[in-house]
Amino acid sequence: MSTVDKMLIKGIRSFDPENKTVITFFRPLTLIVGPNGAGKTTIIECLKLSCTGELPPNARSGHSFIHDPKVAGETETKGQIKLRFKTAAGKDVVCIRSFQLTQKASKMEYKAIESVLQTINPHNGEKVCLSYRCADMDKEIPALMGVSKAILENVIFVHQDEANWPLQDPSTLKKKFDDIFSATRYTKALEVIKKLHKEQAQEIKTYRLKLENLQTLKDAAYKLRESIAQDQEKTENLKCQLQELEGSIKDVDDKIHYAEKTLKDLRKLQDQISTKTAQRSTLFREQQKQYAALAEENEDTDEELMEWKTKFEERIGILQTKISKLEREMNDTDTKSSFLKQTINDSIWEISKLQTEAEAHVSLKNERDLSIKNLFARHNLGSLPKSPFSEEVATNLTNRVKSRALDLENDLQDKKKTNDSKLKTAWDCYMNANDRWKNTEAQKQAKLEIKNGIVKRIEEKENERDSLELQISNVNLSQIDERERKLRIEVERKTNQLSEREFESNIRQKQSELYSIEQKIKVVNREKDVMDADSEDRVKLSFKKAELENLKKKHRKIVDDQKDKIKRVLKGRVPPDKDLLKEVTQALRSVASEYDNMDANSREHGKEVDKLQMKMEEIKTNLYKHKRDLESKKRHVETKLQSLDPQCPGIHSYPKMLESFKENRDYKISKYKSEEGIQNTLDYYEKEARTKHACPCCDRRFAAEEEDEFVNKHRSRVANTSKALKALAEESAIADTNYKQLDDLRVVYEEYVKLNKETIPDAENELQQINEELDRQSQELDDTLAVLAQVQSDKEVVEALKHPIETADRYFQEISALQKQVEDLEYKLDFRGQGVRTMEEIHSELKSLQRTKDNLHNELEKLREEQRYAENDLSSFQIRWHTLREEKVKAANSLQDAKRVEDELERLTEEKAKADLDEKELAEALGPLSKERDKLLADHNELKVRLNRDYEELVEQKRIFQQEAESLFKMTSKIREYLDLKKEDRLKELQEKKSLSESELKSCDARKQEILADLNKSKDLMRNQDNLKRNIEDNLNYRKTKAEVDELGREIETLEESILKVGGVSATESELQKLSQERERLLSELNRYQGTMSVYQSNISKNKIDLKQSQYKDIDKRYFDQLIQLKTTEMANKDLDRYYNALDKALMRFHSMKMEEINKIIRELWQQTYRGQDIDYISIHSDSEGAGTRSYSYKVCRLYTQSLIPSKAE
Repeated sequence: MSTVDKMLIKGIRSFDPENKTVITFFRPLTLIVGPNGAGKTTIIECLKLSCTGELPPNARSGHSFIHDPKVAGETETKGQIKLRFKTAAGKDVVCIRSFQLTQKASKMEYKAIESVLQTINPHNGEKVCLSYRCADMDKEIPALMGVSKAILENVIFVHQDEANWPLQDPSTLKKKFDDIFSATRYTKALEVIKKLHKEQAQEIKTYRLKLENLQTLKDAAYKLRESIAQDQEKTENLKCQLQELEGSIKDVDDKIHYAEKTLKDLRKLQDQISTKTAQRSTLFREQQKQYAALAEENEDTDEELMEWKTKFEERIGILQTKISKLEREMNDTDTKSSFLKQTINDSIWEISKLQTEAEAHVSLKNERDLSIKNLFARHNLGSLPKSPFSEEVATNLTNRVKSRALDLENDLQDKKKTNDSKLKTAWDCYMNANDRWKNTEAQKQAKLEIKNGIVKRIEEKENERDSLELQISNVNLSQIDERERKLRIEVERKTNQLSEREFESNIRQKQSELYSIEQKIKVVNREKDVMDADSEDRVKLSFKKAELENLKKKHRKIVDDQKDKIKRVLKGRVPPDKDLLKEVTQALRSVASEYDNMDANSREHGKEVDKLQMKMEEIKTNLYKHKRDLESKKRHVETKLQSLDPQCPGIHSYPKMLESFKENRDYKISKYKSEEGIQNTLDYYEKEARTKHACPCCDRRFAAEEEDEFVNKHRSRVANTSKALKALAEESAIADTNYKQLDDLRVVYEEYVKLNKETIPDAENELQQINEELDRQSQELDDTLAVLAQVQSDKEVVEALKHPIETADRYFQEISALQKQVEDLEYKLDFRGQGVRTMEEIHSELKSLQRTKDNLHNELEKLREEQRYAENDLSSFQIRWHTLREEKVKAANSLQDAKRVEDELERLTEEKAKADLDEKELAEALGPLSKERDKLLADHNELKVRLNRDYEELVEQKRIFQQEAESLFKMTSKIREYLDLKKEDRLKELQEKKSLSESELKSCDARKQEILADLNKSKDLMRNQDNLKRNIEDNLNYRKTKAEVDELGREIETLEESILKVGGVSATESELQKLSQERERLLSELNRYQGTMSVYQSNISKNKIDLKQSQYKDIDKRYFDQLIQLKTTEMANKDLDRYYNALDKALMRFHSMKMEEINKIIRELWQQTYRGQDIDYISIHSDSEGAGTRSYSYKVCRLYTQSLIPSKAE
């Protein structure tokens, strides 16, 4: 049970903010009596505010609750309430709440500034303060008291203005009773349940609509699947029929192929017969032509004719060899003759060139001699021998000219050096004079600057002197000396007084006395502590033993409660208390490690499953793309094939069609080339006939009209052949175009075959493998997750066990520490001795020592104060004395500075006069130096002009001589070059060579005439042998052609016999036509079946695409999930309804029971206190306004002779 002990009030309503008022509450009853305005209600308000934090009514947000600052004459007042109470556990707690009310310019501001709870630590007896926010404090105090806040507000500390709350309206009354009964959370729970019931009912409606929609989609998906299954079944039946038709078509194709092959062979035989017949006709005509062209038919055998031909060939070979030899010799002679003619021409050209050069050489020598004479005459180089000059004389004279040119060059260099030295000397004289003038000018400027600096310094010193004289005029040195003397005397007097009082020694004496008194107090306090220790230690020992037993109970309770879990975690073993936490922690670590490993494995398996799913989706996508490409390629090829051959059965007939089209193209092209060859032959025959006027086959001469007849006949044949050739060209072009179109489809067909036979089957196999691998990985993942769930449950058990085990271990550690403390206290109490003095004597001695200490401390402070006053007085006089001395020193320094400034002014005046004199002397010396410098500069310039003119004249002479000498040197070099090349000897050699070549050319011409005569003779003999040889060759050719005609006749007969054996062409063609009609019938039926099947397949693909839409995806699972969600939500809503009704009934029953208890207490109290006879008792009556509702009608009634009358009814 919680009780209130004391309460301190300060600054609340009429309670003074400066004085503390303490109210002590007694048990079992405390009566508070006082006049109006004394503060009785304020005490109840403070109790209520301390416990609940609620301000009383009409407090105006605290403004009228805190003491008014205007009444206190302050701008701010602070209020505080301290309440000490015992908690429900019997623990002392002090609640402190502080407030502040501040007067602003236009309003007052209320603020709660502190909320503190004070408790005493049972272990060390120290106070512990905890600061709280106001809201936390308002919850903490009712919890410590064990009473709800509603009871504190409305029952225990109810305000007198709110004491009639039972007479308020039913809704307010119900709220207060709910708060008092702590039923608010249940009523809120009912409201939440009702709201949740309503929301879930709305969700159920939504779920039903979703389920109906999913049912519709499910039915549509079912119909689509049924349609797909039916179409697939029909497609399979059609496929079987198509396979049968394809087999029949294949048989017919084989028969057609055999018939076509047979027909092709027959036509080939016929073509061979036609070709050989044409060849035989051509050869026969050629035979007739050869027979007609024979000059004489020889009766000899072929061997004899060949022998004759061989001998003729030998003789002709000898003649040809001789002719070739003579021709070669003739060619050699011609070559040699042409070479000799070229040599003679070259020699003539070179001779003329050398003769021209010899004439130029003679003229150049004459010109050289003349040039030498002119040079020697013009430049006086000496005497000359008679001309013409020899080469040696000319060389010597040229060397003399060269030496003369070198002499002129040396003279020019010497002249230049002389001129430079003269100019340098004149310039040095000018520069020396100029340097002297510049030095004098610089000295003058320096003197002028020095003079200006001296003038400035004189002005500064005069200003400094004036300021010092002004300072000295304001200073009275005699007065300063007198004041300084007086202050020195006063300082000496104060120093003597301070030394006579001996403050330091007195203070040290008092400090030593104070220290000895403090030591005595410490000794007495230790003695007192020893006397108090025994009782305090026994109290501590009892507290610690009680706490030790409490901790042991808590520890044992935790261990017993968790014993089954410990055995489960540690496999049936319960370790000692000290090792319990360690082993549980190890078990948790091992389980956590196992869980982490299993979790990592599950994540790895999950990643593998995800990878396989992604790979499977990728393969499905690729497979779908491949199939789509396959269909597109198939449609493309079949479209092309149908356009080329409407009877084409499909893409599988592409190779046969390609081969047949190729054979057709080759046949057309070969036929075209054959006809073209015949036309070319006929054109050639016509041309030869017109050119030679003879038969082109046998070279027989035509008669008068025979040539025209032959040409007309060939022209008619050529015209017929041209028409056939044009038709064959068109047919071959069409066949070639068709074949190229088919050949262009080769790549697409090969890709189709590769997709159909390799890519798609490989992808399907890989998809099947990945499906199997995915199933295996999914199974492993499920197994891992099952094990992981088991490990996780074990981990959760260990984690749930860890916290109580840590608490138990903490209790065990505290038990061990307390056990040691208890043992130490027991040992201490058993062996401690007792004192000889009483506690009263010790207290009296302590008081006397404390008084002595206080007196000594006061005396010490007084001495220190007097010492500080005397030292401050002395220091003030010393400061004044030092200040005056500094002033005197400054005045003396000012006098010295004034004297120094006067001396410097005199010195500067003298320096200024000296500078004026030096400046004048330098100005007078500058005039002559300037004139001398100008004269030397003019002399230098005049000398430079004259020397340059002389030097230019020498240069011009040297240039003229140099030009004439170089011209001479060039002529000399050309003459020497001509001589060095020995061109005169070369001219003689060429003239001799020319004469020799002319004689050889004459002999070559004579030999050519001889060879030409022999060559003509041999050619005449060769021509006669050719006519005989041609007659023999014509006989041999005639016999050969006749043999070929006979051979072709025999071959034609053999081919005709082969055709008769195979059968006629017409019979084979009729059989082939019948087979083609049968094949067309089968193909039309096949196309009809394929069209029907494509319709079914398009329906299947369309339905499958519809099924792949998002609305049909996982429709069965979605329908099942939605159905489960609807049913579970309906069941949960029904459970909520049942729980709501049960909680409502229980809450009403709880209200009824509580109201019965309250009315019973009210009746007993009324009968004990009220002595009237008119009212038996009063009661609070609560009626529910309807069955199953939570609306109550509360009213206070009076009982008059067993009849209830509401209080408000009267």
